Amino acid sequence: MVELLYLACGAAFIVGLKRLGSPRTARSGNRLAGVGMLAAIVITLVSEDIVNWMTVGAGLAVGAALGAWFAIRVQMTSMPEMVAAFNGFGGIASAFVAAVAVIEADLDSIAAETSVSIIVSLIVGSVTFTGSFVAFAKLKGLLPGRPLLFPGNNVVNAALGAGMIGSAIWGAVEAEPTGYWIAAGLALVIGVLGTLAIGGGDMPVVISLLNSFSGVAAAAAGFAIESNALIIGGALVGAAGLILTVQMTEAMNRSLANVLLSGFGSGGGSGAGPGGDSGSGDKPVNRATADDVAIALRYATSVIIVPGYGLAVAQAQHALRDLTNALEEQGISVQYAIHPVAGRMPGHMNVLLAEADVPYELLLDLEQSNPKFHRTDVVLIVGANDVVNTSARDDSGSLIYGMPILTVDAAARVIVVKRSLSPGFAGIDNPLFYESKTQMFFADAKAALEDTLTALKSL
Repeated sequence: MVELLYLACGAAFIVGLKRLGSPRTARSGNRLAGVGMLAAIVITLVSEDIVNWMTVGAGLAVGAALGAWFAIRVQMTSMPEMVAAFNGFGGIASAFVAAVAVIEADLDSIAAETSVSIIVSLIVGSVTFTGSFVAFAKLKGLLPGRPLLFPGNNVVNAALGAGMIGSAIWGAVEAEPTGYWIAAGLALVIGVLGTLAIGGGDMPVVISLLNSFSGVAAAAAGFAIESNALIIGGALVGAAGLILTVQMTEAMNRSLANVLLSGFGSGGGSGAGPGGDSGSGDKPVNRATADDVAIALRYATSVIIVPGYGLAVAQAQHALRDLTNALEEQGISVQYAIHPVAGRMPGHMNVLLAEADVPYELLLDLEQSNPKFHRTDVVLIVGANDVVNTSARDDSGSLIYGMPILTVDAAARVIVVKRSLSPGFAGIDNPLFYESKTQMFFADAKAALEDTLTALKSL
């Protein structure tokens, strides 16, 4: 009966994950998977005869309260940080399970596969914990977004990795708990140093990879304690996170090794003021006002909007939806082009726009949107930079050369809403800003969109 109930929980995980594929079913899918996990916890407590229900109830109550508080209070702009923190908590939970297995097991007699499972859970869970909270600190601004490197950084990490593997092998072969603890300690250090060396622009990939790691650690812990529910849940998270990581690296035309080891990305650029110089020399730009943007949009027949992290920072998703509603009332076709690495975590822009009730059918991915730009009257870019940087296509010497971009310069007119000419996370100037068909509207995204809507209504 217990195994059948675990199987039902696993089915709930799988169906819930499947339902996340559409905004219409995502909420119910999330609830279904959550109920499945709660059921798995209760089944485990009952089947293992853990009867201190007061402690269990208190833990459930505190966890539920904290989860509800975070869900209600955390802004959409802080969602990447929350996801990073959840990854870290998942990793350390699995590491704790493995640590208890080390303490309670007879290491001289456990099977080799169990020993390997314990080691994997300890190491991967520890790396996930510290790596996730370094990513959290970078996203939150507690640490600089740029890569934090020191001479011989990769050599030191390689030496630590060798020591970690050696300690784990020693612990497993000699049935020596100290080997396990040394391996876990070195994994904690590797998580810190490895993530510090990665730039802020690559944090979406890091979050996705660490999400996969948290699943791998959970699955390994499931093998260590013979929990089928944990194995199924961990395998789903690990596989989904890995698939997403591969898709994101492909979207940047970079390998995972390049993301992890190259120390790429400045973490946000110099922050030059409006019209200021950010490696552009004295190139002039075509400035626009709210009236200019309103006129361009009003007399267009087709508009494509490209949202970026600046939209999230300004919390301008509702202002953008109000503007697009006004355009649609005028019979103007409006769609949204979403680059796979737009924002600060996978799917950030999709979630942001869903919060503002933007119909999912209007969201186009890279392959869908690029063929449309040459037939588009106006492209409105709100807070995006690297994903529309033409250097990736035209400058073979650029650090981002070869990265697939949204080819917005094929449109008849391009309007960029941005605070300044400062480069994006890659730290690279964008030639698009200086083209004759491009207009730069220097302003906070929310204020710019609200002023444009006011001007549009007055036409």
